[in-house]
Amino acid sequence: MLSSTFTRLTNPASLASAAARRHALRAPLAVRNLATMSSATSLTKDPSRSSIGGASSYLSNVADFKIIESTLREGEQFANAFFSTEKKIEIAKALDEFGVEYLELTSPAASTQSYNDCRAIVDLNLNAKILTHVRCHMDDAKLAVQTGVDGLDVVIGTSSFLREFSHGKDMQYIIDTATEVIQYIKGEGLEVRFSSEDSFRSDIVDLLNLYRAVDKLGVNRVGIADTVGCASPDQVSELVRTLRGVVSCDIECHFHNDTGCAIANAYAALQNGATHVDTSVLGIGERNGIPSLGGFIARMYAADKEYVKSKYNLAKLRDIENIVADAVGVSVPFNNPITGYCAFTHKAGIHAKAILNNPSTYEILRPEDFGMTRYVAIGHRLTGWNAVKNRVEQLGLPLTDADCKKITNKIKNLADIRPLSLDDVDKLLRRYDEAKVDDSHHAILEGIDTPDQISQWQ
Repeated sequence: MLSSTFTRLTNPASLASAAARRHALRAPLAVRNLATMSSATSLTKDPSRSSIGGASSYLSNVADFKIIESTLREGEQFANAFFSTEKKIEIAKALDEFGVEYLELTSPAASTQSYNDCRAIVDLNLNAKILTHVRCHMDDAKLAVQTGVDGLDVVIGTSSFLREFSHGKDMQYIIDTATEVIQYIKGEGLEVRFSSEDSFRSDIVDLLNLYRAVDKLGVNRVGIADTVGCASPDQVSELVRTLRGVVSCDIECHFHNDTGCAIANAYAALQNGATHVDTSVLGIGERNGIPSLGGFIARMYAADKEYVKSKYNLAKLRDIENIVADAVGVSVPFNNPITGYCAFTHKAGIHAKAILNNPSTYEILRPEDFGMTRYVAIGHRLTGWNAVKNRVEQLGLPLTDADCKKITNKIKNLADIRPLSLDDVDKLLRRYDEAKVDDSHHAILEGIDTPDQISQWQ
């Protein structure tokens, strides 16, 4: 329920040659840590391309990206999450109807039920490709292959923190093990993505040497992961652009939202050559999660509306979010992009007037494209007479502009005591209209001192 008074109201140019990119990007490769990279090493952006539209350079994939939807993997790591097999199937089907290209599932090595769930979702024969996320370990890879998935997302930590305090292996071990695992997966005819974990706190030279090695093995994608959410969009742009000059395969990105940059980082990654972005419904995941599917879609819609509309069944988004919110025991946030209850609510008088004339004045997203409804709040002290007039017209009342202005002044005065409900506003408008028959309408307004008087009318 709303708490106040509301009325309804191409693909970029081909990449330059790998050799040319490597030459242009040679300077950053000597830098030992990404955090110290200078912006002076950045490629010059094409001034003919608008950053508002998203295609900031010839590297941009803003109009050519794929979603790896990880609610059933990353989302299972959310503190409140427990998905039964039936719920996983419901979520998988809903995401498939929405149109995501990939569904990522929890490793079948995690538990017996995880293995069985993986097989159950594979057996649905969805349009989306089914991936599972596994450690860079032969036992995990062999078990995952048995489930019938389309591909494996292989990961191993590469930062000094994880190498010392997690798996305890050096870079040569990582390269050797990755080679063995990747060759096995490719030999089974499956897609393979190889990702470093904690990429943005990893040694940049070690990182790029690792990516070069796995790229030569023919992986479908390499992945970078901001595992602790420390990266900024500038750092993401720098690393992705550098990586784009080193590998020929696709680039997947996984961003955590600890510092609130996950969606901005995903967008920056696509602008600079990434091809795949990990999301989860409502952004659920480890700690405070990753880019929300809805938030990411909103960002990409603003960049290239027609492309996003052509790929995804946008009207399904609200249903998907409600399914997941109910499953993990949370509410859809009031300020959630697209589906939050006030996402398309306009309150200020100046805003309302412009919106009623042309919604594009204060909206970058069209609610109709998402199966949502626009609202104009009118029962408050900031209301304007144009919003009141719009409600009068919706009710079919023959009131003049002068009448609407007088009623607006009364609403504003009453709303200094408390906001009026839409029902209260409608009662006032109808009572005023009826009173015009015997010319007692002025007395109607003069006789009201509090909103409670209107609420008591029958």
